[in-house]
Amino acid sequence: MAPPLDTSLDALLKATSRSFHKTLRILPKQVRPQIGLAYLLARTSDTIADTELVPLDQRLAALENYRQRVLGESKAPLDFGALSRAQGSPAEAALLERSEESLAILEQFEPADLAEIRTVLRTIIGGQQLDLVSFARATKENVLSLRSAEELDDYTYRVAGCVGEFWTKMCRRHLFPDAPLDETLLMTNSVRFGKGLQLVNILRDLPADLRQGRCYLPGDSLVASGLSPRDLLEPTNEPKLRSMYNQWLSRAEEHLQAGWEYVNAIPRRQWRVRLACAWPVLIGLDTLRLLRDGRILAPEHRIKITRSRVKQIILSTALLYPFPKAWQKLADKSSSR
Repeated sequence: MAPPLDTSLDALLKATSRSFHKTLRILPKQVRPQIGLAYLLARTSDTIADTELVPLDQRLAALENYRQRVLGESKAPLDFGALSRAQGSPAEAALLERSEESLAILEQFEPADLAEIRTVLRTIIGGQQLDLVSFARATKENVLSLRSAEELDDYTYRVAGCVGEFWTKMCRRHLFPDAPLDETLLMTNSVRFGKGLQLVNILRDLPADLRQGRCYLPGDSLVASGLSPRDLLEPTNEPKLRSMYNQWLSRAEEHLQAGWEYVNAIPRRQWRVRLACAWPVLIGLDTLRLLRDGRILAPEHRIKITRSRVKQIILSTALLYPFPKAWQKLADKSSSR
């Protein structure tokens, strides 16, 4: 039996990510601890990486110390005092202050689950370290971009695609180990599911990332469009960017449609897992629809679907679940095309 998160750590998870916490709450109890703790550990490493008030070399050192503790390569105590004091959010400060508690729970998992949690965290933290190094010299005056579509694809795998693999392995092992599924297709679509969600975040957050000197759109494609990363700080350049940007919207949508195929490959009796996966797919597809029509370079115009629409998606999936044909059409209604 997997060790549960205690009440206070569960509350901390909720405080740092309300949307994921909703997903976690509906998951079957057999996989909730593994997925919940993996998220909490990844959220901790992400907080370390994102603390810009702390110098880069110190963040990289802290991230490496944390990686070694997660992977069981070191038992050296963690000292995140400076990082904790630099947080604007009390919840994120608490996340760092209580990292030893999270790591203590990690050690209690059975060997197979422990190995999978460590594998996914190794990949995620490696992606965060690569991201910090890649954008080490990035500022608003010196906007840097990834070099190619291949680099972007690698990044989306490291920080999200690998999560789809982990999620699938946990559910397969603990919930439906004997279900006759196409294993290769299931794993392929699980990776595409994660990549699609990360691409949605990248495309939506483009204006904010640019003002931190980061451009995740490939530099070679920008050059082909007659643009430099710094040109994207000027909203009037949106018409020149649109064709390339729409291609990435389409790529994200194709990934999410693969995610929808993944949802429907899960045995129907696993309704909790299906709902937990359906919500981010449908929210992502809705977001892509808004991005096709929105002002994608205007920093004051953050594109995000409303809370009422999120509630509508959750309600519609629950109501239509008993009706397979109507359920299947949910992704079509959210399509951006």
